[in-house]
Amino acid sequence: MPIIVVGGSGRNVGKTSLVCGLIAALPELEWTAVKITSHVHNERDAVWEETAAGQNTDTARYLAAGARRAFLLTAPEIFTLGKPELAEVLDRFWPNLGRGTNLIFESNRILNHMRPDVCLLVLGGLDRASRKPSFFARIGSGDAMVVRANADAIVGDASGRDEHIKPIFHLVDLERISPEMLDWLRLRLNSPRLPS
Repeated sequence: MPIIVVGGSGRNVGKTSLVCGLIAALPELEWTAVKITSHVHNERDAVWEETAAGQNTDTARYLAAGARRAFLLTAPEIFTLGKPELAEVLDRFWPNLGRGTNLIFESNRILNHMRPDVCLLVLGGLDRASRKPSFFARIGSGDAMVVRANADAIVGDASGRDEHIKPIFHLVDLERISPEMLDWLRLRLNSPRLPS
């Protein structure tokens, strides 16, 4: 049961695009894709399942990319009276899954609740002030960084021989995973992660 987390430095940096690219690049894993947000979307329940593929919402984009199922989990980032915290929302979410479900999360905060097989962090924009505090807290948890670039490339060591040197994948289009990044992902997903 592989689990991937895609986090990011801020809003609109390409997290959803990268999730869609991963879903499309690894269709055999029949992903259940999950977006975690603190923003209320049309008063939906804290755990809401998308059923229609399309381009109107992030969860609809997941289904259009090939996800088997897509969910939106809503929990405030700070305690708000009457609103469930993320741990409570996750408790409501887990019963929706079958045994052996392959999961891909779009969230920085999920890393406070689980350790994925692969954590990718999307870095966008040079304005440090606009970056999410949750991103800075998670840089050390990331297995690789991903940035938009003019050409697909890898900076750093993607061989996995040195776990302290994390690759930075440059992608022209975050919805199209490069062959080198796909090879790296397959290697990571097939290798059991050592406990920390």
